[in-house]
Amino acid sequence: MNRKLISLVSAMAFLGAPALATAADPVKIGFVTTLSTGAGAIGQDMRNAVDLAVEHLGGNMGGRPVEVIYEDDAFKPAVGKQKTDELVKKDKVDFVAGYIWSHVLMASYKSAVDNGTFLISSNAGPSALAGKLCNKDFFSTSWQNDTTPEAMGEVLNQRGVKKLYIMAPNYAAGKNMVTGVERTFKGKIVGKDMTKFPAQLDFSAELAKVRAAKPDALFVFYPGKHGAQFLTQYSQSGLADSVPLYTTFTVDSISLPRIGKMAEGSLMTLFWSPDLDNPANKKFVTDFKKKYGHYPSHYGAQSYDTIMLINSAVEKVQGDLSNHDAVRAALKEADFNSIRGDFKFGNNHIPIQNFYLRQVVKDADGNYTTKIVSTVYKDHQDSYAKDCKMN
Repeated sequence: MNRKLISLVSAMAFLGAPALATAADPVKIGFVTTLSTGAGAIGQDMRNAVDLAVEHLGGNMGGRPVEVIYEDDAFKPAVGKQKTDELVKKDKVDFVAGYIWSHVLMASYKSAVDNGTFLISSNAGPSALAGKLCNKDFFSTSWQNDTTPEAMGEVLNQRGVKKLYIMAPNYAAGKNMVTGVERTFKGKIVGKDMTKFPAQLDFSAELAKVRAAKPDALFVFYPGKHGAQFLTQYSQSGLADSVPLYTTFTVDSISLPRIGKMAEGSLMTLFWSPDLDNPANKKFVTDFKKKYGHYPSHYGAQSYDTIMLINSAVEKVQGDLSNHDAVRAALKEADFNSIRGDFKFGNNHIPIQNFYLRQVVKDADGNYTTKIVSTVYKDHQDSYAKDCKMN
């Protein structure tokens, strides 16, 4: 367990009314992510963004210091649940946030919401939590898994793709990604492989099947190190000359320094990009690059928004977190300057937001990054919101 306590309460703050003793108690945020294993780079990017957000807030929310307790889920659902239990029952945090992986979040979320602790997903967006299993104390600062590939399906239609091959890992998020692109793509699916996750890193057999199927395009979802492995093998296969690649969550700023040349010019969809033109995003990207020496990923952007969302609620209740209903109402208002621009929740507490087509390019300094090509969706809501009946 790692703790980061940032307190700007000076000794002089304790001279005065007794109420200041309460103000000195920290706002406690438990942040569960993957800090070890091959996926640890993603978790570190999220942690860096959280630290930067707290720094931007001066270490203070609603007149109280901020304490962030980081926990490593080790990429395992059982460990994620255990860490969440500890944060809620032992550390008695006010908010639990983080979660990269849908299967880890699904194993963990009841440990928070069933015990009256607000849970904010900074990445994972399984369909169940957007629909029938939605909960009044569960919020997201990312997306529901299907929505990003839904936007990609529209892109494929616009580009005249008639025959599509699909590859994705066989777990909750992978299944949602495939469902999303299939929901909007109007052509024919000529092949689909759901590969073993997280064990499989060799995709040569599947790529041979792609070659034989002769599709107009290949759509894949492979996050983290799986994305780097896939792109390397795709590049080596020579398929790029005949089968254009379209991706979601496969190429990001974490992997681009290693795979940039292989990914240059490739297209993907997402709600965010480093070049998104609004004041909050400009400050976030500029300060992140200055502090850490590289572009932030979308994982970091979403985590930064998580802290700013929590801060907006704590500020609205003036630091008094004892009224659970008031804090929840403040979270729902989402009255903060988001890295994506305007921010609003749907009825299921999943963001309603724009989705963009992005392309991998080099910036003025020769570093690989992404730029927005076009807006695919405006104010897009996920398909599961209609099934959400808040209790």
